[in-house]
Amino acid sequence: MYSINSTERLRWTARLAAAALLSFAALTSSFAQVSRYDEKQVGNTNEKPNILNGVGIAQHLNQQIPLDLTFTDDMGKLVQLGSYFGRKPAILALVYYQCPMLCSEELNGLSSALQMVSLVPGKDFSVIVISIDPSEGTDLAAAKKRSYVRRYGHPETAAGWHFMTGTQQNIDALTKTVGFSYVKIPGPDGKLTQYAHASSIQLVTPEGKLAQYYMGVEYSPKDIRIGLVEASGNKIGSPVDNILTYCYHYDPQANKHSLIIARVVQLGGAVTLVMLGGFMWIMFRRDYRAAHEKLASGTKVNG
Repeated sequence: MYSINSTERLRWTARLAAAALLSFAALTSSFAQVSRYDEKQVGNTNEKPNILNGVGIAQHLNQQIPLDLTFTDDMGKLVQLGSYFGRKPAILALVYYQCPMLCSEELNGLSSALQMVSLVPGKDFSVIVISIDPSEGTDLAAAKKRSYVRRYGHPETAAGWHFMTGTQQNIDALTKTVGFSYVKIPGPDGKLTQYAHASSIQLVTPEGKLAQYYMGVEYSPKDIRIGLVEASGNKIGSPVDNILTYCYHYDPQANKHSLIIARVVQLGGAVTLVMLGGFMWIMFRRDYRAAHEKLASGTKVNG
């Protein structure tokens, strides 16, 4: 007499589960490719766009930054860069305050990393953020400082955070020394209001020499702490892998098209899941029915 044993049931159950799992993996993968419309669209491409040919970061380790340069701080005072040096190291970030994407991510990453560093801004080191856009003023700098001191979570350290603006001449002198190359480009309105640039932060010794570069927008708290300790002793670090994260023209229309394409991929994944699941269910039911017919036939013969 024919019977469906437990091994066969398990085999068919495993087949059905495997098919469902593969379909689910494909569907999840398609969802993972999508960012929300309001999220940044930063990713790797096989070819660097022509607009980025003049953009990059050269690591000028041990280079003396020009401490005699003057910038306007977030209180509207003209301050010589050298006033922040002499006793403690500094973290230097070159951004622009109205950047639609990467600069905020860079400063978010820095403030998040510093939350896990035992050293204290203002006491053990300074944070110096300087805009590369000479059209930006004190109000923007002050607003950014308030935002990131609040994000950091220790308002008592506000004196250790310096958000500055400056003239094109002084910006050029500093960015050239740091090795920070950028290009002014059109914004969504077609006017030259945005910048193509890469992302990094620099550690500077108390003497004002470039001690270490950290690329990207996320930073290891351990590396920052070690880097600051070494920089405080005027020790110069080693070059790091020059893997750059770029920021350039944010195109909302392009993002919309990308989202539509991704949604089609998601729909395809869902249809595949339904079709594979349905097919496997039909096959399972057919074989199960055939097995029971054989079982019934065997019962009649034996009876």
